[in-house]
Amino acid sequence: MSGIHSHSIQIRLVVEEGLNQLPYKECMVTTPTGYKYEGVKFEKGNCGVSIMRSGEAMEQGLRDCCRSIRIGKILIQSDEETQRAKVYYAKFPPDIYRRKVLLMYPILSTGNTVIEAVKVLIEHGVQPSVIILLSLFSTPHGEFMLWMVMGCNVIKKFRHNDNSLLFFEGAKSIIQEFPEITILTTEVHPVAPTHFGQKYFGTD
Repeated sequence: MSGIHSHSIQIRLVVEEGLNQLPYKECMVTTPTGYKYEGVKFEKGNCGVSIMRSGEAMEQGLRDCCRSIRIGKILIQSDEETQRAKVYYAKFPPDIYRRKVLLMYPILSTGNTVIEAVKVLIEHGVQPSVIILLSLFSTPHGEFMLWMVMGCNVIKKFRHNDNSLLFFEGAKSIIQEFPEITILTTEVHPVAPTHFGQKYFGTD
């Protein structure tokens, strides 16, 4: 259970940072005691999309922060003959083309699954610039912006000219295809763990 607990904490941190990237507006808040103060609230038009199955592990963390948020799903698996990522199922809110999208996928290694997911979102009218990929473990590379989340703060921001990223291979393919996408992660390492979904859900 300790592994699930630690992953749940990581998921919550990434989700909270993802929400920090979404647009908001000022509003007047009234407390239960009747006191009023100036606060903020999210602008309308946000949703989550989980890449099944491991991405579903991040849904509860998102719902804990935003109970009423709409969540879509994409099922992508490797074709047995070609070994290429293939979309088997996709279900989104009907107006997803108007929304900012938090795309949830905990392990980012080759990037092929995420690329296919983003292509499906684009087919439904979503622009890459409004997609924020939430990931726990990533292997980065290429011309992109990657935020690394640790604790409650963003501790490092990588750019395409950061020499420390030259030998990492994970997000390279994603950013080459979609340079406007934003990626949030808790850990950057050349080797990403595997079978996260099986271990999280206890089916390994």
